[in-house]
Amino acid sequence: MSDTAQRISRDRALDVVRGYVDQDAVAVREALAGLDAGGSLEVYAVLNGLLRSTISIMELTGRSWRLDDLVRRADEVAVAAPPHYEFAAAEATRAWARGDESAMRAASCRDLTGAVHITAVGVTVLGLALWGRTGFLDVLQEFGLTAAALADGWGDDLSDRP
Repeated sequence: MSDTAQRISRDRALDVVRGYVDQDAVAVREALAGLDAGGSLEVYAVLNGLLRSTISIMELTGRSWRLDDLVRRADEVAVAAPPHYEFAAAEATRAWARGDESAMRAASCRDLTGAVHITAVGVTVLGLALWGRTGFLDVLQEFGLTAAALADGWGDDLSDRP
């Protein structure tokens, strides 16, 4: 994967999450417009990294969430999904909140574009629960900067390093 492709995928992943934060269906659609299967897979990989990081932070901080809060947020956030993914994204996030991690994985395995939306909704719901809107947007910015710095480091010649 080229550095340009990484930047585009990373930016698109963060843009789709920002679209969900703002409940902006147009921004969600535009963030993913024109992606081929390879690009969708890269966006999905970035979203999974963000999801794992968010879950880890919630676990490390001992931050708990109320099931009804996550369900409400899932319903609010998923309205920005394309109509044919809205229910699946909300339902998978609800199932995850109830402790059924297999529901999110199963839904994600059937359709790559659906997996991108489901994961983006899940990340958004958890991020909003953990940090609130302003804090989560700050976290997304930092995640993007960190991911860019890491990606830029991969291009360096490591042969002369200890």
